[in-house]
Amino acid sequence: MVLKQGISTPPHVCANAWHLHITSDICHDVQAALDREWLVTNGLGGYAAGSIVGATTRSYHGLLVATLKPPVERVVLVAKVDEELQLPDGQVVKLGVNEYQDGSFHPQGYLYLEAVSLEGDIPCFTYRVAEHLLLEKRIWMEYGQNITYVQYTLIDQRSGLSCHNEEQSADDDAFLLHLRPFCLSRDYHGTTQGSTHWRFYLEQQENRCRIQAYDGAPAYHLIADPSSTFTPTGEWYWHVRHRRESERGLSDTEDFYLPGIFTLHLEPGVPRAFVLSAETETTCCCGYGGIEHEEVVAQALMRHRLRVKHLLMVADRSTRKLQVRDAVFARLIVAADQFIVARPDYSNPAITHQPLRLTPERKTIIAGYPWFTDWGRDSMIALPGLLLSTGRYGEARGLLKAFASFAHHGLIPNRFPDNGEVPEYNTADATLWMFYAIDRYISMTGDWSLLKDIFVTLQTIIHYHVEGTDYGIGLDPDDGLLRAGVPGVQLTWMDARIGDAVVTPRWGKPVEINALWYYALTMMENWAVHLSVDATHYGQLRSQVRQHFVQRFWYQDGGYLYDVLDVEGTSGVHDTALRPNQLFAASLAYDLFTEEQLASILQKVTEHLLTPMGLRSLSPYDPAYHDHFAGSQQQRDSAYHQGTAWPWLIGVYIDVHLRIHNDRAALRPLLDALLRQLWHGCLGTLDEVAEPEPPYGMGGCFAQATSIAELLRCWLQVREVTK
Repeated sequence: MVLKQGISTPPHVCANAWHLHITSDICHDVQAALDREWLVTNGLGGYAAGSIVGATTRSYHGLLVATLKPPVERVVLVAKVDEELQLPDGQVVKLGVNEYQDGSFHPQGYLYLEAVSLEGDIPCFTYRVAEHLLLEKRIWMEYGQNITYVQYTLIDQRSGLSCHNEEQSADDDAFLLHLRPFCLSRDYHGTTQGSTHWRFYLEQQENRCRIQAYDGAPAYHLIADPSSTFTPTGEWYWHVRHRRESERGLSDTEDFYLPGIFTLHLEPGVPRAFVLSAETETTCCCGYGGIEHEEVVAQALMRHRLRVKHLLMVADRSTRKLQVRDAVFARLIVAADQFIVARPDYSNPAITHQPLRLTPERKTIIAGYPWFTDWGRDSMIALPGLLLSTGRYGEARGLLKAFASFAHHGLIPNRFPDNGEVPEYNTADATLWMFYAIDRYISMTGDWSLLKDIFVTLQTIIHYHVEGTDYGIGLDPDDGLLRAGVPGVQLTWMDARIGDAVVTPRWGKPVEINALWYYALTMMENWAVHLSVDATHYGQLRSQVRQHFVQRFWYQDGGYLYDVLDVEGTSGVHDTALRPNQLFAASLAYDLFTEEQLASILQKVTEHLLTPMGLRSLSPYDPAYHDHFAGSQQQRDSAYHQGTAWPWLIGVYIDVHLRIHNDRAALRPLLDALLRQLWHGCLGTLDEVAEPEPPYGMGGCFAQATSIAELLRCWLQVREVTK
């Protein structure tokens, strides 16, 4: 890819990023619409998501995906709701969309879908149900609770006219909205196969019901306003297809349980809300379903909008109209918030008997929706963009302290498992990325008290790395570089495996691990001086790395850096694969290189790895290169780091380019395709990976923390703000 000079992101992309809007030409094209998704989250790890037309294209889609032990133990409780609007003349407009195993669609509600837009982070779906009549549907979640709100409003476009038939009595129901909830109760990684002998337990009242799939399953509530009615059915919808799972070679059909039908009475201009809750009985009785039902929901909507307004204000206190002044920044702030969630201190037994408190001290970062939880590596890489660039310093501080408290044998966790088991520590880089995140935090806040609180932990971490710790991670006394690796274990961010086989083992001395090691030692030397602690040891270690880094990593014949030295512990055997990892050395340890070496590294990466959607993970000229990512799980894992492009890597590319050329205007084109992606895939956010060849289709998780974090961080470096 050639970097074109002087081309900036199209003005309409920048201006419309906040008022993100999908028009009817996309909505009416079912194939195009099924490729677009929406996501809302609750600050706990729970979420609601679906395709913009309502079909569940993934088994991970759900209108209520609750987290039973935040931020893990996610369960899909309500997959979706199909709506049918009965007009005064008796006509029924079916707004739902389901794709079945045979490829058929029923109903075909996408034909009525006029537009989809994001109001902050609230998706709004607009259906044209009659010539002058629209139905708007908004979906959001209660922050800090497993509650989803679905609010419906009829809009009469004939100014001053009522949709009520004047010949009807005031007691007649002019508009009836029938809601069919598709219910489940399963882990979000699975699917459900129904049975004619399986009926969910149901406790019902006139306008609400309590549902439990089986003994021991989590109970949840579906609640409408007092004028509504609930009619039990107890039916199954069979063989609904999840097309994204078909493409991924996974189980792609599912059965949904329909406990009954809610009927809501609609009036033009009067919102009616449907509430789905997996909270306690006490919470579910706090006004929901009673005479104040709509007022309670209206207050929830106001709280939600005020919170979004507060997020924008915290990120940029210089203006009250950030949405106008910098719409892209505003959009990315909201996208960033979706990944920042609570991780309560479960080591305290009292936590299970107290209401969950969303304090800044116990926050973490979800690596990606819909299937990742919080990973140490992703949290540290994403922290500067998600938390520091958005002014959320207290939460950044709390996250860093929390991860430091989990340190074990000098390592922070790589991953917290889905079901809340003991954390996994198989990572050589997550701990070193924490030093980078701490440095960024202190540089932006001047808060040295954090360093005082965790400095002993940091000293212990360095000690373990010098003496040697788990997974073969330790110092080579001959050159001061870090080596890492044992058979069958993946330790770097290139961590794909197929069964017991690691696709990119990188066992030896990986280049970015040693760049991070040098950076960590430099920070420890500086921090020790600041705290009046003896810094000699850290200075000696850093000097040894400085002496040997370029001497050992520079690949003279290629004009770039080896990816791994001493492969599998064999001295002198080096990996010449041209990968993006060397950019971290050029960014974090730039003082080790000559200007010519830095320029050569950037040139090689630009020629071989740069795409409109990020950087390829391997040069196309490498025999191991995969030119296609999508397919079965084995195909995807094989290509994951063997060519697949990663949007988050654009961040380090821009860092190095700025250091060498100091030309911000030249870098704006690099963000263009990524910004346009906010209108594609999952609206308002970015995917995990992209195909390495044209047309660079997106893949992996539909919302990835590091992708948004680095786009946000880069945008602040290269933007031209409208005054």
